[in-house]
Amino acid sequence: MVSIFTKIIRKEIPSYKIHENEDFYAFLDIYPNVIGHTLVIPKKEVDKLFDLEDELYVGLMLYAKKIATAIEQVVDCKRVGMSVVGLDVPHAHVHLIPINEVADISFQSRLKPTEEEFKQTAKLIASAFNKL
Repeated sequence: MVSIFTKIIRKEIPSYKIHENEDFYAFLDIYPNVIGHTLVIPKKEVDKLFDLEDELYVGLMLYAKKIATAIEQVVDCKRVGMSVVGLDVPHAHVHLIPINEVADISFQSRLKPTEEEFKQTAKLIASAFNKL
C-alpha cells in the first residue's frame, strides 16, 4: 500500500517542501511540536528506518544533518533534535525538531501554524539549505 509520504513525494498531496533530491525529501510536519519541525524521508518506500539498505540509511542521515544545519540557521533554538518514532506512517522517516527544552521533542502538544507561517518557515529553511 502506498503511504501518505509517497503521495507527498508524487505531489498527489501538497506539502511545505524544504528540499528534495533524487533520493530524499524534506518538508514541514503539518502537526509540528514547534515551528520548524521537519520530516526527512527517503523517496524509496520502506516501512522501518532500520530496514533501509545501509547506503540509503547513511545517505538519509547525511541529508538530515544538512537540513538540521539549515533549520538551526533560521529557527531560534539551542539545537535541533532528531526523533524516530515510526508508528504513525509506514514509511521510514526522521523528525528534526528545533529544541530549547526537552518538552519541545515530547510530541505532547502540537502547534497549529497558519498557512502563511508554514510557507514562510519552509522558505527560510530552504533558502538557508541552498546556501550550504
